[in-house]
Amino acid sequence: MKNVLFVIDELEFKYFEFNRLVTNFWLIREYLLRDNNVFVLTKNMLFQKNNIPFGICRKAFYKPDNIYKENETQIINLNEFDTIFFRPDPPVDIDYINSSYILSYISNPNTIILNSPYAIREKNEKLYVNEFQGLIPENVITSNDKVIKEFLFEKNEIIIKPTNRCFGSGVFYLSKDDKNINSIIQTATNNGKTSVMVQEYLPQIKDGDKRLIYICGKIFDYCVKKVATNDDFKFNEHNENTLKFAELSDKERLIEAQVKDKFEHDGIYLAGLDVIDGKIIEINITSPCFFINEINNIFGINFEKMITDRIESYTEAKTKNLIKI
Repeated sequence: MKNVLFVIDELEFKYFEFNRLVTNFWLIREYLLRDNNVFVLTKNMLFQKNNIPFGICRKAFYKPDNIYKENETQIINLNEFDTIFFRPDPPVDIDYINSSYILSYISNPNTIILNSPYAIREKNEKLYVNEFQGLIPENVITSNDKVIKEFLFEKNEIIIKPTNRCFGSGVFYLSKDDKNINSIIQTATNNGKTSVMVQEYLPQIKDGDKRLIYICGKIFDYCVKKVATNDDFKFNEHNENTLKFAELSDKERLIEAQVKDKFEHDGIYLAGLDVIDGKIIEINITSPCFFINEINNIFGINFEKMITDRIESYTEAKTKNLIKI
């Protein structure tokens, strides 16, 4: 029996029960079914006394066929946990960063944090792709309108993304023929104050992008294609109409070998790689969605069991020093 902690998003914490679209629901449920002690909290419930990190935790429990959390709270030294899942949703703001600092004070070498506080702070989900040249579309990171326009007129079509949000929030498509080029750039960059990632537009996005699921050194064969709604160019609604069956291409199968050593070195154990035509457009490491509910329905499997098996075998090997960074 292990002590497991999930640091989850405030909205998930509020609507904890019955939320089958959320990855954390399935992982918590599976850990409970394996007779582990599972606790949950949000990042604002982390605190530190001198150099000791604590959490104001609520114990989770299972009753067919849902998960619940107790009303009573327990203050627990974070060093007492075997595994900690750090999965609040972006934006990665100062509160997010500060909570990662608290986790960095965990001194128990056998406590595994997925993903590491270092990775969360240092490896921005949008910019991190640039550490994998040859696997990504061309891009620039800037707040300067002239640099963005130069890139736009070189590529004809671009995508502008904020660097600290998720689920397509604040993402713009921009064509060189658009009549609102200046307004869109000013809005995206907060009038030149905020840097954004600007990527070349990949036409294959019309067919959707794939979410490749990376768990502890392995990209699973099971994946989904995220397709746009009729009134947008990108996926922004989590439902059965926008998530479709997908298979890994030969090019995508090669990605695992090209990223896993770097991920391991950086403390990234859980990731969702968004891929278009074999090119990685984003590496989700804060609270990557694994679309467990949809993959179970599409493929007729229990994907949460496969993921948990992988995590447990990996963390056990890591605590026995069979895996080294």
